[in-house]
Amino acid sequence: MAITFSDLHTEKGIKSLDQFLSGKTYISGDQLTKDDVNVYAAVVEKPGDSFPNAAKWYHAVTSRLAPSFPGNAQGVRFGGKAEAAPAKAAATADDDDDLDLFGDETEEDKKAAEEREAAKKSTKKKESGKSSVLLDVKPWDDETDMKKLEEAVRSVEMPGLLWGACKLVPVGYGIKKLQIMMTIVDDLVSVDTLIEERLTVEPCNEYIQSCDIVAFNKI
Repeated sequence: MAITFSDLHTEKGIKSLDQFLSGKTYISGDQLTKDDVNVYAAVVEKPGDSFPNAAKWYHAVTSRLAPSFPGNAQGVRFGGKAEAAPAKAAATADDDDDLDLFGDETEEDKKAAEEREAAKKSTKKKESGKSSVLLDVKPWDDETDMKKLEEAVRSVEMPGLLWGACKLVPVGYGIKKLQIMMTIVDDLVSVDTLIEERLTVEPCNEYIQSCDIVAFNKI
C-alpha cells in the first residue's frame, strides 16, 4: 500500500515525515521500497538537523540512488525542483533487494487492492439505513386471544428485524388491536413482504386478520 505525505515542501510536512521515521531506516522499515522513492521525489532538499530522522532517511535513500545520478545525488534537484528522475535511478540501483519499483502489479499489490475493496463493501453494509415502524395488528374478533396474537407476531424472526414495545388499543365493540414497534434494517427487511408473506399467512393468520403501517420513520 502506497504511503504518501502532504506538503513536503513545508516545514510542517517534513516534521510529519520526521516523526513517522522515528526508529526506522526506510519508510516501510529496513528495506528500500517504492514508497521511499515517491516520498524522496517530493522532498525538494535535504531536511535540516532539526529533523534528524528525516535527514538520516534522506541520506540513506540518496546513497542508494546516487550511482545513477553522479554529481546530482543531493536532492536530485534540477532547476530547483525535484524531478521524476529518482524513479529511474531506483530502477537501476543495487539489484540485491530484487526491487521492481515500476514493474507489473505484484501479488502483494493485488491483495492490498482486494482488501481495500472488501473494506469499502463492508463499510457500505455497516452504513445501511434503519427505520422505526409502528404496526397496527388487528384480530379477527373480540374472542381472539390477544396474548396469543402478540406471541404469533413476535415469533416472526428474520435478519435485520427487531420487535419492540407494544400495547393494546380499543377499536370498539369490545375489540382491541395490537400496536407494536419494530426496528428494521432497510436493505434486509421489506415491511410489505413481512406483512403479506409472514404475518397474514399460516400460522399467524389464525389470530391476525390484517396489518397496517401506522408510522414509518428513518433512524
